[in-house]
Amino acid sequence: MIEARLLTNARTSVLAFWIGAAAVTAGVLLHVPMFIKSSDMNYMMADMAMDSGMVLGMGLIVAGTLLAGYGLLPVGCSGSDIGSRPKALHAVEALDGRLTRAHWWLMATIALALVIDTMKPASLGFVVPGMLKEYGLSRPHVAVLPFFALMGTTVGSLLWGLLADIFGRRAAILLAAIMFIGTSICGAMPSFAWNIFMCFMMGMSAGGMLPIAFTLLTETVPARHRGALLVLVGGIGQLGGYVVSSACAAWLEPHFGWRIMWFLGLPTGVLLVLLNRFIPESPGFLMAHGREAEAGRVLADFGADLARVPPREAATSALKPLLGLLPVSFSLNLAAVAWGLVNFGLILWLPTDLRARGYTVQGSDTLLALSALTALPTAAFTAWLYSFWSAKGTVILLFTMIALALVGLGASDRVAPLLGESPMPLLVLLIVGANGVIAALLPYSAESYPMQFRGRGTGFVAGSSKLGGMAAQIVSMLQTIPALGSATLVLALPVVFAAALIGLFAVDTRGRHHL
Repeated sequence: MIEARLLTNARTSVLAFWIGAAAVTAGVLLHVPMFIKSSDMNYMMADMAMDSGMVLGMGLIVAGTLLAGYGLLPVGCSGSDIGSRPKALHAVEALDGRLTRAHWWLMATIALALVIDTMKPASLGFVVPGMLKEYGLSRPHVAVLPFFALMGTTVGSLLWGLLADIFGRRAAILLAAIMFIGTSICGAMPSFAWNIFMCFMMGMSAGGMLPIAFTLLTETVPARHRGALLVLVGGIGQLGGYVVSSACAAWLEPHFGWRIMWFLGLPTGVLLVLLNRFIPESPGFLMAHGREAEAGRVLADFGADLARVPPREAATSALKPLLGLLPVSFSLNLAAVAWGLVNFGLILWLPTDLRARGYTVQGSDTLLALSALTALPTAAFTAWLYSFWSAKGTVILLFTMIALALVGLGASDRVAPLLGESPMPLLVLLIVGANGVIAALLPYSAESYPMQFRGRGTGFVAGSSKLGGMAAQIVSMLQTIPALGSATLVLALPVVFAAALIGLFAVDTRGRHHL
């Protein structure tokens, strides 16, 4: 009787998820007609009145998101389960260190998820010039948009990390994908205020994907391959997201305006939801919450055995790393802030700055796209360094690359001639370092925290990376942005400081077998 009830509940949850996903998709599609109608005005929708379809679409998106979230709750989960401690702690270890087909499908899907996730913050730099023109805003005023988007990602990193530790890694990833779809209506918002609100929600959906993805991979990939593959997947996701975003901007924005960049969340989010069968729940998480039958099925696919940890040892091992890792956590979070200053400050300012110095919209977007594309192969080299040399050393090296690029861009008092000659080598160095840092920093964080706190710990580091971006946008809003040459030299200081902190406090997680 109990098994039959659980089976019925499981089917109901699956149905609720798919109905919710369909409702969210339909809600977004109801916004498209208004966007098409604006084609005669070069897709400018400022001050257009929302039609009944858009209002209905918003309702469907809210209701669909809630229904899909309900469908993702673990079968048999009740309110009393929320925040409760795991029933037992187990560790999952590979049988012989081999990678199975399930591993490869999972890594490919997670890499795609990270590409989609990275596209959202990367698109901010490409939509700002169009928003300046359409809404008649000054650059400091339009900086409010990325500020609230980054605030959303900060909140999302913390919230999604908590959800991943309570309800599961898979549920958190798929709920983020649903929100990817729903928040794409930012492209149809007629007022700047609506854009700010929707970009905050978009940031919330994107903020948690990175830490959850690395958390799941840490708990499923064999230890002997984990370091290289986590950094490789992260590097592909980060660089791939920037390449796709900049390429789409160069290809679509001249024809459909800046709004088309937000609508890309619809097809990409739907694709990620359709690939959900390749995203299993973490077997360690399942075992820790007493869901042994589900864990057994996942373990069979991954070719892994279950190594049970005695409760007394589990309690000790859960507390010990938290106390011992305080210096490491401090250095990681400060390093994340320094990275955020560069990635969400300088790199977001580059498209506007390049256009101000004579590049066309398509020319500046193409230059940045080619720079990112040139940097893409280095993800494999970063993964090799992380896995076979040193996790700590790799992060320090990447921060050094960023510092060199910043110093190079700021070396001349007259920046215009420097950019006029060929900025691509320095842009490549900057993008390689910036994307490499976050690709290596979050896997390191995921490997450093114990399983039951891994989502929150990694999420906190991810959230810290957005704090640096928020600080950069405050500078924009206060109209105190220095010239590009001065800005690069100022930003080089926290980057060097972050590298020094990691050198002092970080430990090497390369090849660790604990989960």
